[in-house]
Amino acid sequence: MSGPPRVRSMNVAVADPETRPVLVPACNKVRPVDGRKPVKKSAPEMEKKPVVHSNPQCVSVPPAILKRQEHHQAMLKNLSMNASCSSDASSTDSSTHSSGASSSGKVARRVSVALRKKQSGPKMEKVNSDNAGALDVADSSDSLEGKKRCTWVTPNTEPCYVAFHDEEWGVPVHDDRKLFELLSFSGALAELTWPTILSKRQLFREVFLDFDPSAVSRMNEKKTVAPGSPANSLLSELRLRSIIENARQMCKVIEEFGSFDTFIWNFVNHKPIVSQFRYPRQVPVKSPKAEVISKDLVRRGFRSVGPTVIYTFIQVAGLTNDHLISCFRFKECTSNAEAMGKESSLNSKVKEKANEEQTEVGLLLAVNKLSFTS
Repeated sequence: MSGPPRVRSMNVAVADPETRPVLVPACNKVRPVDGRKPVKKSAPEMEKKPVVHSNPQCVSVPPAILKRQEHHQAMLKNLSMNASCSSDASSTDSSTHSSGASSSGKVARRVSVALRKKQSGPKMEKVNSDNAGALDVADSSDSLEGKKRCTWVTPNTEPCYVAFHDEEWGVPVHDDRKLFELLSFSGALAELTWPTILSKRQLFREVFLDFDPSAVSRMNEKKTVAPGSPANSLLSELRLRSIIENARQMCKVIEEFGSFDTFIWNFVNHKPIVSQFRYPRQVPVKSPKAEVISKDLVRRGFRSVGPTVIYTFIQVAGLTNDHLISCFRFKECTSNAEAMGKESSLNSKVKEKANEEQTEVGLLLAVNKLSFTS
């Protein structure tokens, strides 16, 4: 028994078979509907959502998409090729530019140095030689003549002081006038320096009558220390009065010992003391010998003759050889000291023989007198 006939609902949309895509055996390409254009999608959407069909073996891609993909890949390839070529070109250009600049810079430098040498070659050599000589002098304390001196003589030392070191300092002195002069200069060091004293040495000799003890002892102190006098421009009133008083006391010593030389050299047995100092820090300011001499002079009435002043005096007068052993004057003063020692020993022997002969003659005379009277 057949049922009632089925009535189609008008609300259900029936798909038109002609509008649906139909899969055909030839590569499953979609047959476009007549009168309609194929739907075009952008390349990114197609890349993100590729068309996948039920059959995995056959996938259909529109030719437009394929062309766009090929065009896109070709553009990327061209861009990469251009970038690589530009980077290579820039690297080669920079390398060639840097190498060319460096080579050109080197050549320019060489040319400038050569020109400078031609223009100022002798002057530069002279300056370099002068600097080398100055360094040698500063390092070894050498003089202009190449002689090595004590360290207190530097390249900047005044010539008068250098000459004083080379000719007088440490040389044994036996003249009373010279000894009085050096004793006065040693006391004046409390107010002046050696270069200043040496530069005014001639004025000192004129004021103090060539340092004759007997003449200086008779000088008028009031006129000497009066304002405006030449002596007043040299030293203070205290030092001037001490020099005059020391001249008077020296005259007394000369009367007692025959000479100031004999008196002062008796403290070192008429032979200079050789210190043999290696470094300047070893040189003392005073010594026990200087203290003994200072006490004796103070007892005799001398002024401004402390241990420091006396040690300076015995240094400059040659009673002690305080030249450093590296100084060229050390050997010279030592040889002078040895010669003086031999001479003093000979003189003492001669004096002893003379005394013995006198005693023998006296004894013979006494014996003759006794025999004659008897």
